[in-house]
Amino acid sequence: DKQTPISPLRRPLGVPDLPTTQKRTFAEKTADFLNQDKQLEKRRHLVREASTGYFYDLHMMRVNGGKIWMAPQVLIREEKALYFPNITGSRLDNGVKEHTASICAGKVSVVAILTTQMSEVHVNSYVKRVNERFRGHPGYQFVQINLQENVLKAILVNVFLSSLRSKVPLNLQTRYLVTRQNMDYLREQIGMTNNRIGYVYLVDENMKIRWAACADAWAEEEAALVRCAGVLLSR
Repeated sequence: DKQTPISPLRRPLGVPDLPTTQKRTFAEKTADFLNQDKQLEKRRHLVREASTGYFYDLHMMRVNGGKIWMAPQVLIREEKALYFPNITGSRLDNGVKEHTASICAGKVSVVAILTTQMSEVHVNSYVKRVNERFRGHPGYQFVQINLQENVLKAILVNVFLSSLRSKVPLNLQTRYLVTRQNMDYLREQIGMTNNRIGYVYLVDENMKIRWAACADAWAEEEAALVRCAGVLLSR
């Protein structure tokens, strides 16, 4: 694999608006359609999508193991932080639909996005210590999102749900969501530009992303997650 210098995360990740479980109204959709800035951003997004894809993601895995940026060593300031978007999925334990906008409200959450077996390895390299440290804290939770936008992969995940349940500890299944949600217009905003690696977000009780990481954890990143979660939980 090629090794090149990795830049630190240079911007807050997330969406500007507080996430909600409410469906957008026709008036809101019309306003977006008439908003020139939003339409321009959609066109930019289509150009980006056309220039990247499956083989691009595979190629990028050969550079620093797919690592795109280094996680920050301190919390993103609250006034600068953006919101974690609402993602809807089915709970692993009972199949009931849940929204991250509801799950994450009022809690300090470490949220992991999983897309491949490799992404699970990446996520585990971050969360072991932070989960051990804060597992018993009433204000802390670990949320996993198994995201399968590819229809065939989504079908396979559904077929093997019982196998997945046997691998995920029972106490984590209530906060494990399986989803096919289209992330096309959220991917860039949350820094999820390579579909093959794992992503970890530290989300505060107001649903703002205060820290984020990707791919394999470096020792200083794993320590930073524990430290930053501790700061939020001690407030």
